[in-house]
Amino acid sequence: MKVVVIGLGNFGMSLAIHLSNTGNEVIVADRDLHKIEQIKYKVAHAVAMDATNENAYHSIPLNNADLAIIAIGERNGAAIMSTAIVKKFTSAKIIARSTSAIEDTILEAMGVDQIIHPEQEYAERFTKKINLRGSIDNFEIDDEYLVSEVEVYKSLVGKTIQQSEFRQAYNLNIITLIRKKEHTNFLGRSIKKRDVVGLPSPDMNFKSGDILVVFGKDADIKKYLKNNANGPIN
Repeated sequence: MKVVVIGLGNFGMSLAIHLSNTGNEVIVADRDLHKIEQIKYKVAHAVAMDATNENAYHSIPLNNADLAIIAIGERNGAAIMSTAIVKKFTSAKIIARSTSAIEDTILEAMGVDQIIHPEQEYAERFTKKINLRGSIDNFEIDDEYLVSEVEVYKSLVGKTIQQSEFRQAYNLNIITLIRKKEHTNFLGRSIKKRDVVGLPSPDMNFKSGDILVVFGKDADIKKYLKNNANGPIN
Protein backbone atom coordinates (compact mmCIF):
# COMPACT_ATOMS: atom_id res chain seq x y z
CA MET A 1 0.00 0.00 0.00
CA LYS A 2 1.23 3.53 -0.81
CA VAL A 3 0.93 5.72 2.27
CA VAL A 4 1.67 9.42 2.73
CA VAL A 5 2.35 10.56 6.30
CA ILE A 6 2.38 14.31 6.94
CA GLY A 7 3.85 15.41 10.27
CA LEU A 8 6.79 13.72 12.00
CA GLY A 9 6.19 14.22 15.68
CA ASN A 10 6.66 11.21 17.96
CA PHE A 11 3.43 9.66 16.67
CA GLY A 12 3.98 10.38 12.98
CA MET A 13 7.61 9.25 13.07
CA SER A 14 6.80 5.95 14.80
CA LEU A 15 3.81 5.30 12.58
CA ALA A 16 5.77 5.92 9.37
CA ILE A 17 8.60 3.60 10.41
CA HIS A 18 6.24 0.81 11.47
CA LEU A 19 4.25 1.10 8.23
CA SER A 20 7.47 0.95 6.22
CA ASN A 21 8.79 -2.03 8.20
CA THR A 22 5.58 -3.94 7.49
CA GLY A 23 5.92 -3.68 3.71
CA ASN A 24 4.19 -0.43 2.81
CA GLU A 25 5.62 2.21 0.48
CA VAL A 26 5.75 5.23 2.76
CA ILE A 27 6.31 8.86 1.78
CA VAL A 28 6.72 11.33 4.65
CA ALA A 29 6.70 15.11 4.88
CA ASP A 30 7.63 17.57 7.63
CA ARG A 31 9.04 21.10 7.81
CA ASP A 32 11.83 20.02 10.20
CA LEU A 33 14.96 19.10 8.22
CA HIS A 34 16.44 17.27 11.19
CA LYS A 35 13.46 14.90 11.29
CA ILE A 36 13.70 14.34 7.55
CA GLU A 37 17.38 13.40 7.97
CA GLN A 38 16.45 11.00 10.78
CA ILE A 39 13.92 9.07 8.73
CA LYS A 40 14.96 9.37 5.08
CA TYR A 41 16.70 5.98 4.96
CA LYS A 42 13.82 4.22 6.75
CA VAL A 43 11.04 5.08 4.29
CA ALA A 44 10.64 5.23 0.52
CA HIS A 45 10.85 9.03 0.28
CA ALA A 46 11.06 11.97 2.68
CA VAL A 47 10.23 15.58 1.81
CA ALA A 48 10.96 18.77 3.76
CA MET A 49 7.98 21.09 3.30
CA ASP A 50 5.53 23.42 5.01
CA ALA A 51 2.28 21.47 5.33
CA THR A 52 0.25 24.69 5.21
CA ASN A 53 1.68 25.71 1.80
CA GLU A 54 -0.49 24.32 -0.98
CA ASN A 55 2.24 24.66 -3.62
CA ALA A 56 4.56 22.41 -1.61
CA TYR A 57 2.26 19.41 -2.13
CA HIS A 58 3.30 19.08 -5.76
CA SER A 59 6.43 17.32 -4.48
CA ILE A 60 4.33 14.50 -2.98
CA PRO A 61 2.63 11.85 -5.18
CA LEU A 62 -0.77 12.24 -3.52
CA ASN A 63 -2.63 11.26 -6.69
CA ASN A 64 -1.06 7.77 -6.48
CA ALA A 65 -1.55 7.27 -2.75
CA ASP A 66 -3.88 4.68 -1.24
CA LEU A 67 -3.90 6.37 2.16
CA ALA A 68 -2.97 9.82 3.48
CA ILE A 69 -2.39 10.31 7.21
CA ILE A 70 -2.29 13.82 8.65
CA ALA A 71 -0.29 13.25 11.85
CA ILE A 72 0.37 16.90 12.78
CA GLY A 73 -0.19 17.43 16.50
CA GLU A 74 0.30 21.17 16.98
CA ARG A 75 -2.72 23.20 18.13
CA ASN A 76 -2.22 25.91 15.52
CA GLY A 77 -4.63 24.87 12.78
CA ALA A 78 -1.90 23.31 10.64
CA ALA A 79 -3.57 19.89 10.69
CA ILE A 80 -6.87 21.38 9.46
CA MET A 81 -5.15 23.32 6.68
CA SER A 82 -3.11 20.28 5.65
CA THR A 83 -6.20 18.08 5.59
CA ALA A 84 -8.08 20.57 3.40
CA ILE A 85 -5.19 20.68 0.91
CA VAL A 86 -4.80 16.90 0.85
CA LYS A 87 -8.53 16.47 0.16
CA LYS A 88 -8.13 18.79 -2.81
CA PHE A 89 -5.33 16.74 -4.34
CA THR A 90 -6.35 13.12 -3.72
CA SER A 91 -9.28 10.74 -3.59
CA ALA A 92 -7.34 8.41 -1.27
CA LYS A 93 -8.62 7.51 2.16
CA ILE A 94 -7.69 10.24 4.65
CA ILE A 95 -6.97 9.71 8.35
CA ALA A 96 -6.51 12.90 10.35
CA ARG A 97 -5.19 13.46 13.85
CA SER A 98 -7.23 15.74 16.09
CA THR A 99 -6.15 17.52 19.26
CA SER A 100 -9.47 19.05 20.34
CA ALA A 101 -13.25 18.74 20.15
CA ILE A 102 -13.47 21.72 17.79
CA GLU A 103 -10.98 20.05 15.43
CA ASP A 104 -13.17 16.92 15.55
CA THR A 105 -16.15 19.00 14.44
CA ILE A 106 -14.23 20.63 11.58
CA LEU A 107 -12.72 17.36 10.37
CA GLU A 108 -16.11 15.66 10.47
CA ALA A 109 -17.57 18.51 8.42
CA MET A 110 -14.72 18.11 5.93
CA GLY A 111 -15.65 14.45 5.49
CA VAL A 112 -12.36 12.78 6.41
CA ASP A 113 -12.56 8.99 6.57
CA GLN A 114 -11.22 8.60 10.10
CA ILE A 115 -10.29 10.88 13.01
CA ILE A 116 -7.71 9.67 15.52
CA HIS A 117 -6.66 10.83 19.00
CA PRO A 118 -3.38 8.95 19.68
CA GLU A 119 -2.77 10.20 23.23
CA GLN A 120 -6.35 9.64 24.36
CA GLU A 121 -6.56 6.23 22.70
CA TYR A 122 -3.27 5.13 24.26
CA ALA A 123 -4.36 6.39 27.70
CA GLU A 124 -7.63 4.46 27.46
CA ARG A 125 -5.80 1.34 26.29
CA PHE A 126 -3.20 1.62 29.04
CA THR A 127 -5.91 2.17 31.65
CA LYS A 128 -7.57 -1.03 30.49
CA LYS A 129 -4.24 -2.85 30.79
CA ILE A 130 -3.75 -1.58 34.35
CA ASN A 131 -7.29 -2.54 35.34
CA LEU A 132 -6.86 -6.01 33.82
CA ARG A 133 -3.91 -6.96 35.98
CA GLY A 134 -2.08 -9.92 34.47
CA SER A 135 -3.06 -9.19 30.87
CA ILE A 136 -0.35 -8.41 28.31
CA ASP A 137 -2.22 -6.22 25.87
CA ASN A 138 -5.80 -5.29 25.06
CA PHE A 139 -7.92 -3.95 22.21
CA GLU A 140 -11.28 -2.55 23.26
CA ILE A 141 -14.21 -3.32 20.94
CA ASP A 142 -16.75 -1.33 22.99
CA ASP A 143 -17.48 -0.64 26.67
CA GLU A 144 -18.21 -4.32 27.34
CA TYR A 145 -16.17 -6.45 24.92
CA LEU A 146 -12.47 -6.55 24.14
CA VAL A 147 -9.69 -8.63 22.68
CA SER A 148 -6.96 -9.38 25.21
CA GLU A 149 -3.61 -11.17 25.32
CA VAL A 150 -3.29 -13.34 28.43
CA GLU A 151 -0.68 -15.85 29.47
CA VAL A 152 -1.53 -19.53 29.57
CA TYR A 153 -1.80 -21.10 33.01
CA LYS A 154 -0.32 -24.30 34.44
CA SER A 155 -3.71 -25.95 34.66
CA LEU A 156 -4.06 -25.69 30.86
CA VAL A 157 -0.57 -26.74 29.71
CA GLY A 158 -0.58 -30.12 27.95
CA LYS A 159 -4.31 -30.12 27.27
CA THR A 160 -5.85 -29.57 23.88
CA ILE A 161 -8.23 -26.66 23.41
CA GLN A 162 -11.06 -29.17 23.14
CA GLN A 163 -10.05 -31.03 26.29
CA SER A 164 -9.82 -27.81 28.27
CA GLU A 165 -13.37 -26.80 27.31
CA PHE A 166 -11.94 -23.29 27.35
CA ARG A 167 -15.00 -21.51 26.02
CA GLN A 168 -17.35 -23.21 28.44
CA ALA A 169 -15.00 -22.81 31.41
CA TYR A 170 -14.09 -19.15 30.92
CA ASN A 171 -16.81 -17.81 28.59
CA LEU A 172 -14.04 -16.60 26.27
CA ASN A 173 -13.20 -17.40 22.65
CA ILE A 174 -9.59 -18.09 21.66
CA ILE A 175 -8.79 -16.18 18.47
CA THR A 176 -5.20 -17.37 18.15
CA LEU A 177 -2.07 -18.30 20.10
CA ILE A 178 1.29 -16.54 20.13
CA ARG A 179 4.48 -18.50 20.75
CA LYS A 180 8.06 -17.33 21.08
CA LYS A 181 10.38 -18.99 18.59
CA GLU A 182 14.10 -18.79 17.98
CA HIS A 183 15.13 -16.77 14.92
CA THR A 184 18.50 -15.72 13.57
CA ASN A 185 18.83 -11.99 12.86
CA PHE A 186 20.96 -10.36 10.16
CA LEU A 187 23.94 -10.33 12.54
CA GLY A 188 23.70 -14.09 13.00
CA ARG A 189 22.48 -13.81 16.57
CA SER A 190 19.73 -16.00 17.92
CA ILE A 191 16.71 -14.02 19.12
CA LYS A 192 13.21 -14.89 20.27
CA LYS A 193 10.32 -13.48 18.26
CA ARG A 194 6.57 -13.73 18.71
CA ASP A 195 4.98 -16.04 16.13
CA VAL A 196 1.22 -16.18 15.59
CA VAL A 197 0.08 -19.77 15.03
CA GLY A 198 -2.98 -18.81 12.99
CA LEU A 199 -6.47 -20.12 13.63
CA PRO A 200 -6.09 -22.74 16.37
CA SER A 201 -7.65 -26.17 15.85
CA PRO A 202 -9.52 -27.97 18.65
CA ASP A 203 -6.72 -30.57 18.92
CA MET A 204 -3.95 -28.00 19.40
CA ASN A 205 -2.11 -28.43 22.71
CA PHE A 206 -1.40 -25.58 25.07
CA LYS A 207 2.33 -25.16 25.68
CA SER A 208 4.29 -23.49 28.45
CA GLY A 209 4.75 -19.81 27.60
CA ASP A 210 1.79 -19.61 25.21
CA ILE A 211 0.04 -16.27 24.94
CA LEU A 212 -3.68 -16.65 24.30
CA VAL A 213 -5.45 -13.96 22.28
CA VAL A 214 -9.01 -14.11 23.56
CA PHE A 215 -12.26 -12.30 22.84
CA GLY A 216 -14.94 -11.75 25.42
CA LYS A 217 -16.47 -9.51 28.05
CA ASP A 218 -14.27 -7.35 30.26
CA ALA A 219 -15.75 -9.05 33.34
CA ASP A 220 -14.98 -12.56 32.06
CA ILE A 221 -11.37 -11.67 31.21
CA LYS A 222 -10.94 -10.22 34.71
CA LYS A 223 -12.41 -13.41 36.14
CA TYR A 224 -10.02 -15.57 34.11
CA LEU A 225 -7.03 -13.56 35.32
CA LYS A 226 -8.17 -13.45 38.95
CA ASN A 227 -9.57 -16.92 39.60
CA ASN A 228 -6.81 -19.13 38.26
CA ALA A 229 -4.94 -19.85 41.45
CA ASN A 230 -1.93 -21.41 39.75
CA GLY A 231 -0.92 -18.13 38.12
CA PRO A 232 0.84 -17.60 34.81
CA ILE A 233 3.94 -19.39 33.66
CA ASN A 234 6.99 -17.16 33.24
